[in-house]
Amino acid sequence: MDISNLVLKNRSYRRFYQDERIDREQLVELVNLARLSASGSNKQALKFIIVNDPSKCEIVFPSTAWAGYLTDWDGPGKGEQPSAYIIILGDNEISESFGVDHGIAAQSMLLGATEKGYGGCIIGSIKKDKLRQDLNIPSRYEILLIIAMGKPREKVVIDEVKEGDIKYWRDEKDIHHVPKRSLDDLIIDL
Repeated sequence: MDISNLVLKNRSYRRFYQDERIDREQLVELVNLARLSASGSNKQALKFIIVNDPSKCEIVFPSTAWAGYLTDWDGPGKGEQPSAYIIILGDNEISESFGVDHGIAAQSMLLGATEKGYGGCIIGSIKKDKLRQDLNIPSRYEILLIIAMGKPREKVVIDEVKEGDIKYWRDEKDIHHVPKRSLDDLIIDL
């Protein structure tokens, strides 16, 4: 798959076939993509927690918040929840600032997941104190992002932004629509 198609297929999926597990080896391969990605000042201060055991996934899920624009939806129900998570941490003993490294790492892992036939969602709305306590995450690590992953159970399509409305939505067939601004709106010619 070329990079254009990979990016187009890499959407924020929020519903999964929960019983389709992702084995640890594949998740380690995704973390390796993050390891090989760019890092500000080459500090390499990110650490990763891999979660793919169903009982541990049940511990992580309540610490996540889903799809803020879908006010009538509380997130994926039983049978549609992620079958794996990669939690991205910043190691404060290496650096006090992580810049955009966690975004770069997340995108690298999600592109790799897409290539493998999986999908995911970058979650920044996290109940960090709860997650830290539930997983016994030492205080030296700052919780930065959670990548929720699994085999996508929903269809996500890209629409053009209409009248400035960038809010994603679901239609009557439960297809998830994501408005994107036009290329002409993004490029500034000076």
